[in-house]
Amino acid sequence: MSFSRTSGVLLHPTSLPSQFGIGDLGIDAYRFIDFLADSGQQLWQILPLGPAGKGNSPYASYSAMAGNPLLISPELLEKKGLLEKAHLAHLPEFNAETVDFEQAISTKIPMLRKACSNFEANATSFEKQEFSEFCDRNAYWLDDYALFMALKDAHQGASWNHWEPAIARRQPAAIEQWQQQLNTDTFYYKYLQFEFFQQWSELKRYANQRSIQIVGDIAIYVAHDSADVWAHPENFCLVLQL
Repeated sequence: MSFSRTSGVLLHPTSLPSQFGIGDLGIDAYRFIDFLADSGQQLWQILPLGPAGKGNSPYASYSAMAGNPLLISPELLEKKGLLEKAHLAHLPEFNAETVDFEQAISTKIPMLRKACSNFEANATSFEKQEFSEFCDRNAYWLDDYALFMALKDAHQGASWNHWEPAIARRQPAAIEQWQQQLNTDTFYYKYLQFEFFQQWSELKRYANQRSIQIVGDIAIYVAHDSADVWAHPENFCLVLQL
């Protein structure tokens, strides 16, 4: 099989310019696609887009399936009516050359939580149906991921193997107890994935319309501190000392 010669650019979306301190799936991502198309390129290699874990590396992700919430564009959320312009004002002065992850997180997460609250309170019946269908369609990984992230928050970010033995080993009674206790938090994490994949799908569609193909890149392993390992320990060679 022969392939025509093509060229492109490798750029992780977090490296795009942004007033929020970290590149995302908003207007500058569309401008980058325009740049690629106008300069005769055909490919955009993106690197992994998962939620970054230890060291803020996309190769040490909390999930092999989820998207990084920091890539959600507040500007696009504002256009949907989930944020007001005031929420996007009075931003810190970020370094234009590098990403200060802690500063970016402390800036964007309150916006994402506000958008989630507004969605929960004001979503139309159609939007609620879209969200419900998204959750049902992705339940095979989303349910575990959302609970895993909520549990990490409840344990101040500790790795799952340092949680109480019952929930670390996913005993049914512990799962049921924590699901009830963290219902609001799991909704939040599911909502973030709903918004991420909506924004990502629209951006990918635009890229393809401009004849730009997305070249993916996946990690060759999963992180120990991840929803994947916590939810499916039988698939990994683990020595548990709980």
